[in-house]
Order: sequence, then C-alpha cells, then structure tokens
Amino acid sequence: MEVMNLLYAGDGKPPNLCVHCSVCSATCPAVEFMDHSPRMLLAMINAGMKDEVLASNTFWTCASCFACSERCPQGIHVAQIMYALKRYSLWHNRYPEGLVGPDFSRRFVKTILANGKSYEPGYAPAFIWEGGLPGLLYEMLGAVKLLRRGRLQLIPKKIKRVDNFRQMIGRIIPLEGIS
Repeated sequence: MEVMNLLYAGDGKPPNLCVHCSVCSATCPAVEFMDHSPRMLLAMINAGMKDEVLASNTFWTCASCFACSERCPQGIHVAQIMYALKRYSLWHNRYPEGLVGPDFSRRFVKTILANGKSYEPGYAPAFIWEGGLPGLLYEMLGAVKLLRRGRLQLIPKKIKRVDNFRQMIGRIIPLEGIS
C-alpha cells in the first residue's frame, strides 16, 4: 500500500509491528473527537484500507502531544504516522470536507514560503469566525493585547534570502498547489 510505503520512509518502527494494546488510544487527549482511535487507524493501515484511512479525521484531530509515541511498547512513532498522513492527504488532495486542518496547513505553509517564518495574522483571519461572534471578540481582544505589548506585528518581516529558503523547501516537499 502506498501509504504504508510512506510510513516506512520515516524513523521509528513500522506500523505493522502494532500489537493492538491500545496504549496509544488510552493516552490520547483528543481520541473522543476522532472517528477512529489511533489503534484502529493503525489497524486500518495494516489492513490496506487506504481510502478509509484517508477519509478519517483521526490524523487531523491529533493534538501532536506525542504521548502515544512515548508510551508505545513497540516503539512505533504514532504521532509521526499522523504527520505523514497529513502530508500525504494534502499532497494528494484526499481529506474529508469541512475540516479546518487541511486549509489551515496550506495557509501556514504559504505564509512560511512567503516570509520564511510564521506570521499568524496572515492566515488566522480565515478561521476567525469558527467560534462565531464570541470567538471573534475573544480573538480581537487577544490581538489588541499583543499589539500593545509589541508582540504582534502588522506587517510580516521576511528572512534574508527567502528565495533560497523556498528552493530548499521545494527540494524536501512537493510544493505544487501550495506556493
């Protein structure tokens, strides 16, 4: 399976060593928001269920806390698998509709490519209405506090030689449809 080959390219133990002990699922703080637990997602990967894996929200819901990877008795880097699945689904435009994660990730990468570093005001406004009017007011108050303290810039600063940076990133990850 193509997804399995992607996972073998990373460090750590391959997902087919999973003994389904459920430690990853038991330690996951976001499991209640996932349509499949991390253990179930590993089982689906091992069963070659590519379409079902890519239709899952599990890897987009991952909190990136690495508790699963730290506690896995088999040494499987479950969090890295979640990251690999995010990258794969973005590269192939295969993810469930309505998720914030894919759009946020694309905007984040575009901002990094444009400036060489993160600039939250460049991509955050697209998601400011996710919390409705109360969420908008909360975010605006936070932004005002950051502005007063000099912690939020209105205009992004670029790193030196940002074009060289983009070329380097382009050698590492496919940028088609992102840049």
